[in-house]
Amino acid sequence: LFIHYESGNCCMCNPRNCHRIVVLGAPKVGKTNILRRFLGKEFEEHYEPTTEDFHRKLFYICGEAYQIDLLDAAGERDFPAKRRLSILTGDIFLLVFSLDDRDSFTEACELLKEIKAAKAKLLKFKKKVPVVICGNKADQDAQRAVTRSEVTESFGEDASFFETSAKDDTGLEGMFRALASLGGLPDETSPSRHQIISILTYQSLCIGQRGRRGSRTGGVGAPCAAVDPVARRPSFTSDLRLVLGSSTKHNKPEKCQIQ
Repeated sequence: LFIHYESGNCCMCNPRNCHRIVVLGAPKVGKTNILRRFLGKEFEEHYEPTTEDFHRKLFYICGEAYQIDLLDAAGERDFPAKRRLSILTGDIFLLVFSLDDRDSFTEACELLKEIKAAKAKLLKFKKKVPVVICGNKADQDAQRAVTRSEVTESFGEDASFFETSAKDDTGLEGMFRALASLGGLPDETSPSRHQIISILTYQSLCIGQRGRRGSRTGGVGAPCAAVDPVARRPSFTSDLRLVLGSSTKHNKPEKCQIQ
């Protein structure tokens, strides 16, 4: 009954409602806690290197099912080919650096170039890549090492940039709404706009809605979401098939762009 994202296909929701957000950034900038906030969990004070790099949140909004896969590509930092594959499979990107760490800011600038270059080569036409940039740890103002003017100079005035604090839960709402807007997702995917329910309740809603298709009765209900507790990252083989399928959909078959 779970929704699975293999080769771009979903079992219980329309493929156009399936999106993958790829999260990139240097270690210790707060990526994990930002994802925890999105998943409806509390801030975790104690830092541990990321082990769970893949999460899935399922939404039920206005009678439609949505799936958002969250991939933290931090573990691929030293594996360029794997990181490139993750970038190529991404629909929306969240780029995180820490306002008190200049090196993480420099790395974010390089990652943005890599994202744009990889997606431009795959898509074969000029299209703005949906990227939201997050300067985290705004609560550490006394240790601030990156100014807003430097951010504007590096990323441009039209960049979707937000100063946030995963610890204080500030600035995140605007950032999550920007992710939804740029990715073509409903505004109700922002954490403050929906209720968290169990996965079994979510499945019942989807099955019930399918049974009511074509009927004029039956309420839609308030926006809600569930975290898939057994979601696992699709295999690299599946991701590679997805990329190759995307590259040949509107173009002649050609060499894989991973290398």
